[in-house]
Amino acid sequence: MDFWDSELHRDITDLAHGTPTWVQRTAETWTEAGLLLFAALFVIVWWRARRDTTRAFAIAVLAPLATATAYVCSEVLKSGFAEERPCRAMARAAPSLAACPPSGDWSFPSNHATIAGAAAIALALTGRALLRLTAPLALLMAFSRVFVGVHYPHDVAAGLVLGAAVAVAAVRLGTRPAIRLAEAMRASSAPPVRWFTGPGPARVPAYGMDTR
Repeated sequence: MDFWDSELHRDITDLAHGTPTWVQRTAETWTEAGLLLFAALFVIVWWRARRDTTRAFAIAVLAPLATATAYVCSEVLKSGFAEERPCRAMARAAPSLAACPPSGDWSFPSNHATIAGAAAIALALTGRALLRLTAPLALLMAFSRVFVGVHYPHDVAAGLVLGAAVAVAAVRLGTRPAIRLAEAMRASSAPPVRWFTGPGPARVPAYGMDTR
């Protein structure tokens, strides 16, 4: 850990303790509830993709899977680096606003930031306009982990980059097989399968004629 990183962490946590109580409580809530918001966005994107092209549906289904893959990669790296949390390692740091994770729950990289980075990019791959929403949410999630005192700045920066990179790779590698699977599922006669995949885009009547 670099000196500037520990000093930046200290500056941010000192700032956190100087904010009103409601700001601290909001940060504590957001640092966990933000994950639920990304989960809700996955559901919304999947639901809308049920009436979209097979490719769009395939990417919508891949988005949460890509995020889960990024999380697994983060856990593997954590075990390799075994970096202690700042709320235990830094003697002069302000007390963390959130409960300090137990020993063995390592700091680098941040799982929350990794999930946020992966979710932000994976969702944006379903529609670029979503990046305007997901990118600020991911950055806020990453910052909140430092703000509440449980991560160093480099933990969350690495998490965001890792999550984004894994999401892009997972979606690119998985799109073709996911499209083939989605096509097969949409051709299935099983009602639960057809409900999950949806009917796809509405078909335009031949020659633009109104068939009513």
